[in-house]
Amino acid sequence: MSISSNLYTGTSGLSAHGDAIGVVGDNIANVSTVGFKSSRAGFSDILGGVTARGQRVGVGVQLGAVQSRFGQGSIQQTGGPLDMAVRGDGFFVLQGDNAGVPGQYFSRDGRFALDENGFVTNPNGLRLQGYTIAPDGTQNTSLGDLELGAGQNPPLPTSAVNMVLNLNGTDTAPPAFDPADPNNTSNFATSMTVYDSLGSERRVDMYFRTSGSGAWEWHAMVDGSDVAGGTPGTPVEAATGTLQFNADGALDVETPGAASIDFLGAAPGQSLAFDFGDAITTDAGTGLTGTTQFSGPSSVSSLNQDGYGFGDLVDIAVSDDGTMEGLFSNGQRRAIARVALADFTSEDGLARAGGALFTETPDSGQALIDGAAVGGRGAVTSGALEMSNVDLATELVTMISYQRAFSANVKTVTTADEMLAEVSSLKR
Repeated sequence: MSISSNLYTGTSGLSAHGDAIGVVGDNIANVSTVGFKSSRAGFSDILGGVTARGQRVGVGVQLGAVQSRFGQGSIQQTGGPLDMAVRGDGFFVLQGDNAGVPGQYFSRDGRFALDENGFVTNPNGLRLQGYTIAPDGTQNTSLGDLELGAGQNPPLPTSAVNMVLNLNGTDTAPPAFDPADPNNTSNFATSMTVYDSLGSERRVDMYFRTSGSGAWEWHAMVDGSDVAGGTPGTPVEAATGTLQFNADGALDVETPGAASIDFLGAAPGQSLAFDFGDAITTDAGTGLTGTTQFSGPSSVSSLNQDGYGFGDLVDIAVSDDGTMEGLFSNGQRRAIARVALADFTSEDGLARAGGALFTETPDSGQALIDGAAVGGRGAVTSGALEMSNVDLATELVTMISYQRAFSANVKTVTTADEMLAEVSSLKR
């Protein structure tokens, strides 16, 4: 090996270790970057000529592949409603423009928020990808932008009413029920709210009248101002039926309480079905877990109806499988979307794109995209972020090692320089 080649050998060491220090410096600089994955410098030797015995001679070193390390970073709780961290394998899928290059990107940075158009985006405006879920629970099979800001829960008209009461078994029969004077021709009254097809609240007054021997009749009344063709202030009977109790106060028979109401301004013919419990004869029940007739004041134990009004999205919760559940102003909760995660045959083949983003390459293989917690993909932690996986202590020790190697290569260069100086002095 010539003396001059020793200069280049030392120079290659300086260049390679200088670049390696840059890799370590990049790691240290991003120790607080959310979702950052550290890199590791790899070295490879350089071969030169062949000796007289046919052996290859090394002529230095070069920086080989810089490998990203995708180990799990620590999970830090933030409480942010749309902050998400992936526990395990997988990357959030993002769509948009990064540094002027539109396309699909992948990231572990889970800092998300709603933009001015209601789309879930990362800090650089790229839109999070996932699957929307319809109000009936059907999940869209096509990957797309998640638009939540305009989330609404359409109204559901009431179709079933369930009531549990105790009707006083010692009450006596009042005069025959008069819809024009319901308060003085009934023994007990209560009211409830139902919803029409537009989500408007409609009041229904329930009147109960005993005719003795365990027999009761009930009447569902609405004000005339709420029904088509009605007169404001004049009650209109929407439904009526009977209840028969046995000598033990258990509900034995109830007549079906179906009604068809034309609420004003809403869809006509809204059906309402009234149910008062597990009647012995009617429902083959015990007659004791629903409406009863015991001695004591008449009272309502429970009242349920299956309708609700229109609601706006007010809050979001994300489950482990990436399902986003919306809480609406009408008190309803339902799944509205599911976050998608991408997995790769070889994560090491991904290319860094800046901004804690990666892009797929032929070496990584195509992105395998599905919901979180499926097919080996990690789970999602809501209200948390995955921090950088840089181990600061390890990086500092590595930097010292590279620095020492850099200094040693300087010695190689200076030694070769001194040798050349000696050779040059032979001429004098």
